[in-house]
Amino acid sequence: MEQDKALELVKKGATLLCLDVPQYTLFGIDTQMFTVGPNFKGIKMIPPGPHFVYYSSCNKDGNAFSPFVGFFVITTPSMVIVRKWVHQEERLVRLSEEEVEERYCIGVKNLEFDRYLGPYDLTQFKEWNRISNYITKSTIERIQPIGGDITVSSESGFVGAHMTTMEMALAEQSRNSKFSEASEKSVVKGCCYTPIPRVVKQKGIVGQDLTLLNLDKTQLLETLLLEEYGGSEDLLLGELQFSYIAFLMGQSLVSFLQWKDLLTLLFSCTQAPFHTRSQLFTKFIKVIYYQLKFGFQKEGENVGGGQKGASLFLDDSWLSKDSFLHHLCKNFFSLVQEASVIDGDLLSWTRKLEQLLQSTVGWDFKHCGDVSNLYAEDDEFAPVIEILDEHGASTA
Repeated sequence: MEQDKALELVKKGATLLCLDVPQYTLFGIDTQMFTVGPNFKGIKMIPPGPHFVYYSSCNKDGNAFSPFVGFFVITTPSMVIVRKWVHQEERLVRLSEEEVEERYCIGVKNLEFDRYLGPYDLTQFKEWNRISNYITKSTIERIQPIGGDITVSSESGFVGAHMTTMEMALAEQSRNSKFSEASEKSVVKGCCYTPIPRVVKQKGIVGQDLTLLNLDKTQLLETLLLEEYGGSEDLLLGELQFSYIAFLMGQSLVSFLQWKDLLTLLFSCTQAPFHTRSQLFTKFIKVIYYQLKFGFQKEGENVGGGQKGASLFLDDSWLSKDSFLHHLCKNFFSLVQEASVIDGDLLSWTRKLEQLLQSTVGWDFKHCGDVSNLYAEDDEFAPVIEILDEHGASTA
């Protein structure tokens, strides 16, 4: 990059100043992870928007790492964010606004720290934006824990009866960590996610009608959208992205369970995708497509400068046809195949998702319809494809 262009990006981009971070600490921002060297003092040239910062400290022998701690920030042009390492707690803490303004902002703007700051890899920003584009300031403020730090250490005692073998293993891993006890002392509370009922219960409805409500979660989705998200579909998608990032980069077990519950809710709707919420489901499938496309990367692939991949938890258990994700996708693809009317964009993104799962994890959905090859052009049983306008009305 030309020097003038680089200098312009440094001045216009946000700066994350991290002071006294111990050498060998694993440090990440968005899809990029690094091992801290002796001169590290933060990241420069950070684009505006939401970002996730996460780190894992190393013990003195260099052979064990603490659970990751992460936090979301929303950056603006020329913004300076300052965190300082507290050795007693082994974490980064915020400084007061007065300390930041008086001691560090001027220094950053005068480029006094420039040679100690690593550049944000702008070539990876597009990929990050695809998995975070619905996260807003209100999303972060509504969900983030008290203090803002997200860590599995605060969840080490969390084990539910509904957890799968993989989830139990993650909980056990965090509980047995030699760093967990020390970390728990500094964490007050976990993420404040929207409660998603696993079973629909409604007074005055019994028998077959209640069974139908649980087979098709459309009514539950509508209720949650109205009561929990103020009618905003994008707020729901923002929580879906928040939970995925907090799980994948921050290694939060509770965040994984929330992401799974949201997927289960949406994939369990049989009417909404084709009648009342086609645009929501098109956006939802697109979100899941980019999440899985990133998550199923090989360890270390496309992670700027890092020695470990951000997709650390997506191990072989995700590849099993007994996994919750395989079952949800299989059922949804069957719904798409059987639909008499379907939005064209929804069908297109569903095909892309199916093709992604085939190429990355080898799942073959031919037995449930194979949506990548759904319907020949002259197939009399093919669904009517609708093109929806921006208000959701059919133009077919």
